[in-house]
Order: sequence, then structure tokens, then C-alpha cells
Amino acid sequence: MPLLDYKCKNCKKVFSELVRSYDQPVFCPDCKTLAERVYFGEVSGPIGKKNVKCNGDCKNCSGCG
Repeated sequence: MPLLDYKCKNCKKVFSELVRSYDQPVFCPDCKTLAERVYFGEVSGPIGKKNVKCNGDCKNCSGCG
């Protein structure tokens, strides 16, 4: 189960949430509004590959593996 970062669309609170799947809807713990996933930092690729900025589309990125 991944721990992902989210930002509330309503109150702008940034928080982390442990989810069962990447596409599971997550709601703000404060105002209960649907939150959107946010992406921070760079992703380290396998040895010999450059680090890439994570675009959050794990199926098409190919930067992680």
C-alpha cells in the first residue's frame, strides 16, 4: 500500500494518505472535499539512467524502472 501526497481542492491543505491503489479517491481530513494527488521531487532511475522529474503517470513514465 503506497503512501501518497495529496492537496485539497477546497482548503489547499497538503497531506499524506496510505491508499490501497493509486486511483483510489482521497478526501481531505479537514473539510472532507475530494483531494488531488501531488508529485514532489525527482525520481531516481536504475543505475546508468538519469534521474527524471516524476510526472505521476507511472504506466507511461519509464523513469523509475
